[in-house]
Amino acid sequence: QGPIVESGGGLVQPGGSLRLSCVVSDSLYNIANVNWYRQAPGKQRELVAVATSDTTNDPNSLKSRFTNSRDSARNAVYLQINNAKPEDAAVYYCNDAVRSQFGLWGQGTQVTVAA
Repeated sequence: QGPIVESGGGLVQPGGSLRLSCVVSDSLYNIANVNWYRQAPGKQRELVAVATSDTTNDPNSLKSRFTNSRDSARNAVYLQINNAKPEDAAVYYCNDAVRSQFGLWGQGTQVTVAA
């Protein structure tokens, strides 16, 4: 496993909720700098939640449905997805903002939205 590992993905029904987890095991990285991203098939990876905020920093509709939080004691960050929509289906990644710029990514966790 790498220094930053995502988990918690799975199948969620439209309108349902899911919480993704991200554990940082390398002291080189601070959870305060870990963002959430996602990549849907055929699309570019996009930022969905900024670590420095407890809510998403996206001006679009994601903001009201995604909540970013962190647990310093567990060195973990979480992404709560509420009222899931089919367009939320993607591989979700968490990553240190600087590490992402070097193209270093983990395996991600797959979220599937289907009835």
